Amino acid sequence: MPERNIEFGKFGARGVKGHEAVARQLDTLAGFIATPITARRGLLARLYYLTRTDHARQAAREAGLTVTDRTLKAWVDGKRGPSKRNLQKIETAYRTVRRHNVAKYLLARLNREGRGTRVEFHPLNQSQVPRSRQRVVAYRTLNVRHWDRVVQAWAADDNEALDEAWINDAVIDLGSQWGEYEYVTAVGFAA
Repeated sequence: MPERNIEFGKFGARGVKGHEAVARQLDTLAGFIATPITARRGLLARLYYLTRTDHARQAAREAGLTVTDRTLKAWVDGKRGPSKRNLQKIETAYRTVRRHNVAKYLLARLNREGRGTRVEFHPLNQSQVPRSRQRVVAYRTLNVRHWDRVVQAWAADDNEALDEAWINDAVIDLGSQWGEYEYVTAVGFAA
């Protein structure tokens, strides 16, 4: 069984870690607000999402948004604007709360009552690798049935746990070739 890549890209291969591609795909499925936070509309949408219920307010505080209700009201009314640091805190809190809120839904959607979701592995880009050092790596598909640890690590925004879960719960099922798909151009699935 192959081990993890230690010097990825040494000969010119390009790609991203598989768990990073999965996190991007899960972020797409989560449906974050598209309008940037720097636009008034984007800021108001995020503030509304974080303050519409007591539960959302508590989750936002736990995620790091610790401003007073008076300050929030001033931001919403347009009397004051948040600083760059507070904009970053709002964005981080919004993404954390949104991930937590959609994790249960995504888990049910991806597991599909034990049927799982078909995942496409697009191999790494070897166009810059000398011919003598290129591997034969093909496009692969796999049905992943257990998404619990992957979604849990994604919701917690824990990259290390997400990497372990992705390798041990999904990629390892590719058999002896799993090491060839540790780095990929893209991972696709539509649940």
